[in-house]
Amino acid sequence: MPPLISIDKDKCKLCYSCVRTCPAKAIRVQNGVFDILEDLCINCGSCTTVCFQNAIIVKSAKESVKELLKKRKDVIAIVAPSISGEFSDITDYRSFVGMFKSLGFAHVNEISFGADLVALQYLKLLQNFKGKYYISSYCPAVIYYIEKYYPELINNLAPIVTPAVATAKVLHKIHGYGVPIVLITPCFAAKRESDINRQRDSVINYVLSFQEIREMFAEANITENSVSYSEFDPPIAYKGSLFPISRGILQAVDINEDLLTGRILCTTGRDNFISVIQEFKAHVEIKQHLDLLYCDGCIMGPGMSKGGGKYLRRSLVINYVEKRLKNFVREQWESEIKEYSALDLSRTFNTNDNQKTVSPDENVIKSILHKLGKSTKEEIIGCSACGYENCKEFAKFIYFGYASPEMCRQYVYEKMRTSVEKLAFTNEELSNTKAKLIASEQKARAEEAMAEEVSDSLRSMLKKIPLSIVMVDKNMKIIQTNQPFINMFADKRLSPEDIIGRSITDYLPFCKLFENLFSSETDSLKRYYEYNDKIYSINVFNIQKDEIAGAIINDMSNPEILKTEVIEKAQNIIKENMETVQQVAYLLGESTAKTEQMLHSIIRSHELGSKKDPNG
Repeated sequence: MPPLISIDKDKCKLCYSCVRTCPAKAIRVQNGVFDILEDLCINCGSCTTVCFQNAIIVKSAKESVKELLKKRKDVIAIVAPSISGEFSDITDYRSFVGMFKSLGFAHVNEISFGADLVALQYLKLLQNFKGKYYISSYCPAVIYYIEKYYPELINNLAPIVTPAVATAKVLHKIHGYGVPIVLITPCFAAKRESDINRQRDSVINYVLSFQEIREMFAEANITENSVSYSEFDPPIAYKGSLFPISRGILQAVDINEDLLTGRILCTTGRDNFISVIQEFKAHVEIKQHLDLLYCDGCIMGPGMSKGGGKYLRRSLVINYVEKRLKNFVREQWESEIKEYSALDLSRTFNTNDNQKTVSPDENVIKSILHKLGKSTKEEIIGCSACGYENCKEFAKFIYFGYASPEMCRQYVYEKMRTSVEKLAFTNEELSNTKAKLIASEQKARAEEAMAEEVSDSLRSMLKKIPLSIVMVDKNMKIIQTNQPFINMFADKRLSPEDIIGRSITDYLPFCKLFENLFSSETDSLKRYYEYNDKIYSINVFNIQKDEIAGAIINDMSNPEILKTEVIEKAQNIIKENMETVQQVAYLLGESTAKTEQMLHSIIRSHELGSKKDPNG
């Protein structure tokens, strides 16, 4: 089934009102997005009553009912008696019965007669008391809450259908079991009950809220003045019309409420009903049946139009019942009660929807609380602004993924404060960085201006040098050259600016030398090349290692260049011959010295021999 209640994330203003009012803690906040956890939701509609942005959407049955009314002429409307508290602007109840029939409903019945039947069932239950205490089961929101969060009390729920279902069963018996029935009620939880029942036995086909029926009247231009009076269709109720106000179901069958002798504890309202359920479970000393309504009576149901006062609505319902009872025929009512009392009004409950969770280990809870910035006893007690009773309960729901830390205002404020401090620090750093960037930009501009000046000087110098010069980058693109280079290798009609940015390979046939220089460790290379019957000398050298290289290219057929080359060659030969002569002279000198030393040695040897032998 699609969710009954959802959140329009575009309208949501993150005010947390819905989170705080949800009794089931079924609204999760993650990354600033609110989601309703359908498994946890009891469809009470409390969130819709506190959302002033109208961001919470309840699934509408309007269009489905309109289509049903077009297709079928036997559709029955069953109306909650709290409608008299809703339509305070209509002076006579017979008018809104006529308005329903103008919409196309064949029959209009109050669920008050079903309330009479249900009240009698409760009376029997109490009269046959055997020590077991029951919880009333005519409020769908109360039923869902117990099924999900107090499954151990399901056995204490009175096994009796709601007044709406009881009325539908009566009308199915009268008009046939194929007749479609639409419930008009202030209860959103009844919409979910209808969805569930429709999957089983189609007792009630659709549920419209009072807000929706108002919209249908407006869309069809139906007003009190545009219709004739019409009475509710039989069977007519007795005091069951008091059902929508506190203790109304008890008064329908005059059940004793005396404080000394009565055995029923009545309570209404979100906080009150939860408290009494908790105490009923915890204390065996509570020896009373529980008569519970989630809302402050059905007259304050979420399907009522916003802004109505509780006591005004209560007065309107009581006045309406008083008017109805003036024409009440007790004998007819007793006859109809007797006829339909044989209907099966029993029910069972869902025992497979337990949403209770086992509390995690205490250390896990402490760890989560620590992350939330809560360590002292005072901090852990909590403010309940997140919607949870205390911080430990909140931490438990965080552990199970039903809540997130950002639901804690203190945590968010602390993060915000830290973020503001970080932002202030970051802003200061940005300010300093900005100042540095401005200084760097000024320096870069100065360097750029200087570089442009140097570039202009370089271009001026290149124009004055008669030699063929070219400069290329590592991608072999020409970045500077001069006219002698163009005259030598390109169209003489071009200027140096015309070929800057072009590839050197487009002009210089022996540009491989540049690649060799970029890939070698040497700082310069010199080669001779023959091209177009001319011999060129090219001397390439690093200007910026591995990035920019320059080249000086000479045409060796040029007499001036040739003369220079010859002189250079002659100088190199003289230098080389001088080095050779010097080396030969050194070797000859060294050899002469050795020979002289040897001869002197021989002479000294002979002189010593003569002195020893005078006859010799």
